[in-house]
Amino acid sequence: MKAIVCTKYGPPDVLQLKEVEKPTPKDNEVLIRVHATTVTSGDVWIRSSTFSPWFWIPGRIMYGIRKPRKTIPGNELAGQIESVGKDVQQFKKGDQVFGIIWETSFGGANAEYKCLPEDGVAIKPANMTFEEAAAVPIGGLTALHLLRKGDIQSGQEVLIFGASGSVGTFAVQLAKYFGAEVTGVCSTANIEMVKSLGADKVIDYTEEDFTKSGKTYDIIFDAVRKTSFSRCKSSLKQRGIYITVDWPLITALWTSIVGSKKVVFGIAKRIEDLKFLRELIEAEKVKSIIDRRYRLEQTAEAHRYVDKGHKRGNVVITVEHNYKT
Repeated sequence: MKAIVCTKYGPPDVLQLKEVEKPTPKDNEVLIRVHATTVTSGDVWIRSSTFSPWFWIPGRIMYGIRKPRKTIPGNELAGQIESVGKDVQQFKKGDQVFGIIWETSFGGANAEYKCLPEDGVAIKPANMTFEEAAAVPIGGLTALHLLRKGDIQSGQEVLIFGASGSVGTFAVQLAKYFGAEVTGVCSTANIEMVKSLGADKVIDYTEEDFTKSGKTYDIIFDAVRKTSFSRCKSSLKQRGIYITVDWPLITALWTSIVGSKKVVFGIAKRIEDLKFLRELIEAEKVKSIIDRRYRLEQTAEAHRYVDKGHKRGNVVITVEHNYKT
């Protein structure tokens, strides 16, 4: 089968389309013929090894000292089940599914086929294409998990910083679903898109600094690692929650001990949440936003685009299966 392979850290050119061995499902796994996968900011972060100074050593230990320990990128996908292991109970050949690889490193989804345990996939939403479904798991699960962890309540005032990104677009929609009054923060070009997702107000960060307005919020959700608790603290209400996709371990520990304002972060790992998102999608409460589509052999080009840091929603890789395998 064809797959994108990354054998060393570096710029997008380190990604190569190669012929690799087609996987065989274990007893508890399904073999998925991948129709769509994605390139996320996490993928380019690992590929380039541009870790923050404090995370450089832990990052290299996690992902590989001199080169990536796992060589095929991609952690979310949508496709059709080609075969199942003997212990699989929930799925059968031909089922259309979407899923996530529960890995902190490259997950192997940027390929024509991928094996996943059955607790890593769910039936694809009936009203979504494969490309739209592939864009759901990481952004959708992250937003859902963190909003729940932040104990979001109906009537709260919630600010989403980075509202036009993968996590941010889902966070806006989910916060509205939970009954919050939502303020999105994004660039000028994305204001109308964020409004279309249901945001009650949108702040253009190129024109206004929300931390200097005097307005306070029950929850501030940094969906793009571009703010900090210290910067946002004065914009939180007395018992406000700062949510981030970053890993501010020391800050989170300290705020749990002192003060009334808290920091929340973490990783979603519940397939039940993916099924919940499917229900919301089929009820037309939530949708995925796709910025650009690329073919599998154009994955390096997709990385170059995501590297710029201005993608709207998600960047999808379409796997056409027109190669000889």
